[in-house]
Amino acid sequence: MRIGYFATLTHAPALVGLAEGDLARGLGEVGAGLEPVLFASGPAVVEALFSGSIDAALVGPNPAVNAYARSGGDAVRVVAGVTSGGAALVVRPGIRGAADLRGRSLATPALGNTQDVALRWWLAGHGLDADRAGGGDVSIRPLPGAEALDAYRQRLIDGAWLPEPWVSRLVLEAGAEVLVDERDLWAGGRFVTTQLVVRRAVLGSHPERVRALIEGLVTAIERIAADPQGARGLVGSEIERITTKALPPAVIDRAWSTLTFTWDPLAPTLHEAAAHAVAVDLLRPADLAGIHDLRLLNDVLRARGHPEVSP
Repeated sequence: MRIGYFATLTHAPALVGLAEGDLARGLGEVGAGLEPVLFASGPAVVEALFSGSIDAALVGPNPAVNAYARSGGDAVRVVAGVTSGGAALVVRPGIRGAADLRGRSLATPALGNTQDVALRWWLAGHGLDADRAGGGDVSIRPLPGAEALDAYRQRLIDGAWLPEPWVSRLVLEAGAEVLVDERDLWAGGRFVTTQLVVRRAVLGSHPERVRALIEGLVTAIERIAADPQGARGLVGSEIERITTKALPPAVIDRAWSTLTFTWDPLAPTLHEAAAHAVAVDLLRPADLAGIHDLRLLNDVLRARGHPEVSP
């Protein structure tokens, strides 16, 4: 099983599961190996899933929706949740509300990505327009986290809607302030940030491998819940090992407090996020009724005495 992942905090269960052997252990019991494949962006993951060069991946909601919609529902299925939370709009001190953003420049990681949709939807709800070319009432520039941090320091942008750890880095290293914590926009403060998707062909031909992968993911999330401090340290070490760049402990601690690791994919929030993307003209209307297949996840949860989750 070739699984795609990012070396970032919102993929902490994958980093823990790989480091501790949780993801590989179950696969070995069904005669399969594990090949982790590092990625830097959701669109690259989608193309790898389409080409068959990976079998599964941890991705945000928008890449999963795009893959499902582009393939007419044939390419992928969401089989488990991973992470909720960990995204916010941070701005310069003195910006107190949406009205103060008119004429300002903001950043998101990429046009049409999960945070880009969230920002455009929030701005539209406050009567502010932002077009794809960077024009409108608010200019939105596509800048990955490191570039957004540099642009903010150089006063080229006035804020950004980003995932962790970039929210915490802008706050702690550049003096930005949180204007919108995305958790405040969702019922119960929970929304899907990262989820596990698999190629539908693999799910059909090798369900035992997918089940073993889900088991490993559940074990990793249980491990994080049992020892969050140890997990934070392990994740920080893994990010440094993979990227050769260490995250300051204060950044990890602040970001960790905004994240919830859960095997529940929070299915209704995926559908709502897709509706937001349609509303801001970044996704064509698509029937997502079959995007979740939680049968194997619920098998694992029942066997472990956990409540089942529903699509």
